[in-house]
Amino acid sequence: MSNIFRAFLELLPARPLQVGTVLSVADGIARVELPGGGILQARGQATSGQRVFVRDGLVEGAAPDLPVVMIEI
Repeated sequence: MSNIFRAFLELLPARPLQVGTVLSVADGIARVELPGGGILQARGQATSGQRVFVRDGLVEGAAPDLPVVMIEI
């Protein structure tokens, strides 16, 4: 018999990996601006102006500094 809670968790969508630019850092909390203009706070090591990967409120690491292309559908 499988774990019903684990089966429930598998129904939920995975946390998205987002990329953004660090606006400021204070006390280990980075304010990150996303390409669409949204701003979020994430815990982790980063410096102002750095591009980072963010998932679930955590800075996962540095992102490459590539141009962002937004396509509206």
